Amino acid sequence: MAELTCRDVADFFLAQVDEEAGDNITNLKLQKLVYYAQGFHLAMHGGPLFPEEIVAWAHGPVVPELYRGYKAFGAGAIPRPAGVDFDKYTPRVRELLDEVYAVYGQFSAWKLRDLTHEEPPWKDTPTNGTIPKESLRDYFRTRLVNHG
Repeated sequence: MAELTCRDVADFFLAQVDEEAGDNITNLKLQKLVYYAQGFHLAMHGGPLFPEEIVAWAHGPVVPELYRGYKAFGAGAIPRPAGVDFDKYTPRVRELLDEVYAVYGQFSAWKLRDLTHEEPPWKDTPTNGTIPKESLRDYFRTRLVNHG
């Protein structure tokens, strides 16, 4: 199974959007969903879901490569990607991503931003600093214990 990239994780979330129901994902919201996916994956499985770094920016955790890839959409909705190959996601990863989307996908981008601002991985990292994967793993392990 090939290693996933942050873009693969983003595509998975973007493919879940039901545009007819009025759902949308902006760059800000996408960043937070990808952050939660990485954090819970580290907590549950010990290793990262994707290799790219997560950085502490003013509006919370961001994967800079992903941000740049969707920057052209500004604060607007990112369209659903065409032809996502769901076979590249293991059942374990799909279950994790589905769970992250079920829990966090319901919130607005700004609500997710505010949530991340209360969490140690972002709070304890200097602005523009890389959030250590150990910090993510350790914090999200406490979330697993508290939430099933």
